[in-house]
Amino acid sequence: MSMISSKINDKQIIIKLKNRVCDTSEELLCSDLFATILTMAVKELSKRKSTLLDIFENKDDIKEEDIKILIDTFHYICKMPVNLVSQVVKGSEQFSREPELLNDFVQYLYNYWRNFNRFIVCQSEGDGLEARPYRTFHSTIEKLNHLVRKTYRDLQINITHHPKVFRQVTAGAELAAISTSVAVPFSGKIYEKLNQVQMIRQVCIYPPLVLDPPMNKRTGKFERIDQNPLDLVDIHADEWLCYPAKVGPLVINIYFQDRFFELGFSLCNLFEIADDDELEKQPDAVFLFGVPGKVLDGLTKLPTVFYEDNENEMLVAAIPNRDEFGYFGYLKKMALTLHNIRMMKTGKMPFHGAMARIILKGNKEANVLVMGDTGAGKSETLEAFRVLGEEYIQDIIVIADDMGSLSINEKGEVIGYGTEIGAYVRLDDLNPGYAFGQIDRAIIMNPSQKNARTILPVTTYDKIVKGHKVDFLLYCNNFDQIDEEHPIIEEFSNATEAINVFRSGAVMSKGTTTSTGLVQTYFANVFGPSQYRQIHEIIAKKYFEAFFQQGIFVGQMRTRLSIAGWERKGPEEAARGLLEMILSKSN
Repeated sequence: MSMISSKINDKQIIIKLKNRVCDTSEELLCSDLFATILTMAVKELSKRKSTLLDIFENKDDIKEEDIKILIDTFHYICKMPVNLVSQVVKGSEQFSREPELLNDFVQYLYNYWRNFNRFIVCQSEGDGLEARPYRTFHSTIEKLNHLVRKTYRDLQINITHHPKVFRQVTAGAELAAISTSVAVPFSGKIYEKLNQVQMIRQVCIYPPLVLDPPMNKRTGKFERIDQNPLDLVDIHADEWLCYPAKVGPLVINIYFQDRFFELGFSLCNLFEIADDDELEKQPDAVFLFGVPGKVLDGLTKLPTVFYEDNENEMLVAAIPNRDEFGYFGYLKKMALTLHNIRMMKTGKMPFHGAMARIILKGNKEANVLVMGDTGAGKSETLEAFRVLGEEYIQDIIVIADDMGSLSINEKGEVIGYGTEIGAYVRLDDLNPGYAFGQIDRAIIMNPSQKNARTILPVTTYDKIVKGHKVDFLLYCNNFDQIDEEHPIIEEFSNATEAINVFRSGAVMSKGTTTSTGLVQTYFANVFGPSQYRQIHEIIAKKYFEAFFQQGIFVGQMRTRLSIAGWERKGPEEAARGLLEMILSKSN
């Protein structure tokens, strides 16, 4: 195999190579990686004292030589029936005694391999792989998929018989990336060591990609520190990759360590990859996800930290390489925190919310911004529009799914922007039809646990950065029951009343973090505003006055997402109430 290296981290296999993988079954079966996987599978079966090991003459004392004979046996079984192999491989007769049992062993080995998350990194050094991504992906991930399946089926056929049902599962790698070296023009010398890390230029994914990272929720908030994390971190370049993410109008270089490759690669469904010309400038921020050791411990209460390097006009974030931080929410929310800080520094108001441009039949439009904390029902309510509004709605264009920013143009109009091209949403709270309808593009995380999530592409980068005038602004309330005094949608009468509700940021926890009960967070946004409260307070007052001056509808929407039995019906009724309000205002 023309492989630079392969590495097994817990549940994931990382293959780094140049321009090609194995061409033949012989190459595949003779590779170091195959020998490693086979040895690991045998050890796993030995722990269980599995009857599958009865293929060996002495199942209680399987030696390295026995593994080697089994590999040689597989090599010839790919070419001839199993009962003939003993004539050419000495010692192979032990494996042909019970063909059905050997076939079961091969099936187990195939499934054992596929239970890993398998990634290919095609490293381009002067050979321009990134300039021909389709050809590169075809010669790597496509070829490996075909070859692993072919090898498995050749073994099956020559051990027992042709299968009658062929399942075209992803048998090779589930995801491939093309990476290359990029000399980013950092202004500070301390950042130059980051240029040792290869930059991702293209990604090929085979969805649905099902991942099982070590954690299923996030805790605490990100703390500002007065020391640059890069002073403390040694970068071993071969362990890292960089995903240059376009987060709204910003470029944030997200460096992730190979222990968290499954999470780092998942960024491809959430943020656009920066263009070549954007890499010729210094990024707006850098973020190291998976810092080894304990160098971040003790800097603050939790080692999820960021630093403001004013001298070099750079924000720097870092999160440790430990299972407790192995959750995609840490990766996503830190990137958005860096975005929000940058926005506040330029006088813009960041928001934690979902914004959509709703195009009604008859060429009427409404741009709706729904703010609220995690689990409040923002995305779920807007998704319910897709089902409920078909009669009236021509199209729904997602501008922001979770985070964005507001600016005021020269006319005094409030303009909204997004940050992400994807949505990171709870499977439990999505309409089942919608969730399954999108599964062919999904990355699914922790499907068997509470707070199971999916990352789905929902919009395009051009749409999130174009900017749209805000027509409706709603706070998302997930805990109030509906009655005469608490309608589904309630309008605020003035800026002071409105800002008090938005500032309190009340939400009933849905188990997406370690918080429980009714939680109040400053503007429902611990991702920047609460750390820069003085700056944000001045900005917020200015913007809330502008909302009312511009005649924007400002109110709160009750989704009942946290109330038992209303997890789906609540957002659906909120969507119906919102639709009625938009229709009445548009007429």
